[in-house]
Amino acid sequence: MKTDIRNLDLNLLKALDALLDERSVTRAAERLSLTQPAVSGMLTRLRECFDDPLFTRAQRGIVPTLRALELATPVKNILAEVGELLKPREFDPATAEMTLNVAATDYALRAVVVPFMAALRQQAPGIRVAVLPVNNDLLPMQFERGAVDVALITPETTPPELHAKTLYAEDYVCLLRADHPLAQSGVLSLDEFCSQDHALVSYVGGSFYGVTDEALATLGRSRRVTLSVCSFLVLPEILRVSDLISVVPRRLALNTAGLKIVAPPLDIPGFTKSVAWHERTHRDPGHRWLRELLFSTAL
Repeated sequence: MKTDIRNLDLNLLKALDALLDERSVTRAAERLSLTQPAVSGMLTRLRECFDDPLFTRAQRGIVPTLRALELATPVKNILAEVGELLKPREFDPATAEMTLNVAATDYALRAVVVPFMAALRQQAPGIRVAVLPVNNDLLPMQFERGAVDVALITPETTPPELHAKTLYAEDYVCLLRADHPLAQSGVLSLDEFCSQDHALVSYVGGSFYGVTDEALATLGRSRRVTLSVCSFLVLPEILRVSDLISVVPRRLALNTAGLKIVAPPLDIPGFTKSVAWHERTHRDPGHRWLRELLFSTAL
């Protein structure tokens, strides 16, 4: 027998299986959607591989040798196992156990991850979620190495080699404590807005200038920013205990007890939040299900 595995492929094993079942080259060829000469040629190669005739001619078809009969069950098992490998992997969220690595800012934690986790815990309690900070410079490498599975970023910061989908468009509102002197009317004039002390969020830390200041500059106006923090999550606590006001994404301002939402007195360009993922997980049924849940909960 020629033991080199390179002399044997799955097509030969499929042919052997068909010949053992059909006991006819003609019928085996029909089953395999091949010509009779093609199957005869495969039988010749099989005989060379196993150093055995495998089949002998009979009055009606062919008769397997003892060696061929010995091969029948192992060949069927091999083909069955290969078939299982090629079948699409089924995913059952109720019983699944896996970890999803999410790169997100603290804003995305509040706006996207919180509603996602509420649904995930109900539908897939065995799935763990690890949230990592977003580092745009490291994202491509993190995706390739599997350290990040999805990233909640913006279209402008999404590497071109990633898959991506828009989640929603976000706009800005003004947030201040409910008993702030300017909260009663529910309307802020541009003069009132500019006269107040403001707080802003600077992801890089230490900056006192942001998208609101750019919008004011186009009007020839400015504001006084007296507090710069690097996290959205601490901002509501600061606003509750001070007269500071802040321009924040609308989704961050929702359900903030003790604070009031007021429309800004000028147009401030919003932004788009999107989710990005790598080709590595693009077709995986578990990751596809998780992304669909993320899409449906980020409204």
